[in-house]
Amino acid sequence: MPLDPIYVGIREYRVATGFTPLYTMSVDRARVADRETEAEIWDWVEQPKEVFDFDIDGPTGPLTLRAYRPQSESDGPLPVVVYFFGGGFVVGSLDTSEAICRAVASLTPCVVVSVGYRLAPEHPFPAAIDDCYAAVKWVGEHASELGADPARIGVAGDSSGGNLAAVMALMARDKGGPEISAQVLVYPPTRNDATTQSMQDNVDPMFFNAHSSEWFWDHYLADPADGESPYASPAKADDHSGLPAALLMTAEYCPLYDEGEEYANVLSRAGVPVEFHPYKNLPHGFLQLSAVLETSRNAMRLIADFLRRRLG
Repeated sequence: MPLDPIYVGIREYRVATGFTPLYTMSVDRARVADRETEAEIWDWVEQPKEVFDFDIDGPTGPLTLRAYRPQSESDGPLPVVVYFFGGGFVVGSLDTSEAICRAVASLTPCVVVSVGYRLAPEHPFPAAIDDCYAAVKWVGEHASELGADPARIGVAGDSSGGNLAAVMALMARDKGGPEISAQVLVYPPTRNDATTQSMQDNVDPMFFNAHSSEWFWDHYLADPADGESPYASPAKADDHSGLPAALLMTAEYCPLYDEGEEYANVLSRAGVPVEFHPYKNLPHGFLQLSAVLETSRNAMRLIADFLRRRLG
């Protein structure tokens, strides 16, 4: 199908202005360029009642989390969703997912806790998952301090954050908790060595492509052999049974499309309830365009509906 007209305009603008792919830059320059494209806070959704940062004890020192408390009329504790920002494990920050986290908190409604995990290549695998699991454990033990219910925890993320959410579901199962009731995986990379058709087809330098994927994985894994770990490549886990219900979204013009569909099928065969939503006409990262793209807004509403049903 043809690329969505809004993205056609974006592509034409990038071509005309000499857009430079992140994978051609140094890591420091890529981080600056990535910050310049962060989505502004959306005005189509009600803003949370409260947003604040706080530190917990992480594996190597203080770990910063950001909490979003919605304008909720509920008298009791709310569900809680731990969110992991995208950026290929190399770029990104708590600010990267600001708009998405605000929307999830308000639309569900739930308390959202975003995790400021360490980035590669300075902190390669497994630094990010160590930080993220520390955050998930903290939420399981301290959710009530945020007005949240530790018995209703979900994990969510987009792009590499989707990988981290899938990994947290595996780790929580393998390590005996906390119990996760839902996982939201938005165009996630699920294996480090994908040779799928979508990986071969999507090489347009104006968007996240196969070269982008390779560049990020090369920085994340200090040793390519680390990619065999299910905590790096969740598709490679020997057993996917007993994992929480999953909502998995993919995009037609994304190199990760096929592995996302594959992971949905792997989960389903293992008896995990899965809702799979492939989005036509769109490239990787389409949630960030919710300010102007109705399809993206509807995807956000779908995420909130899934979380409401699975977290109660």
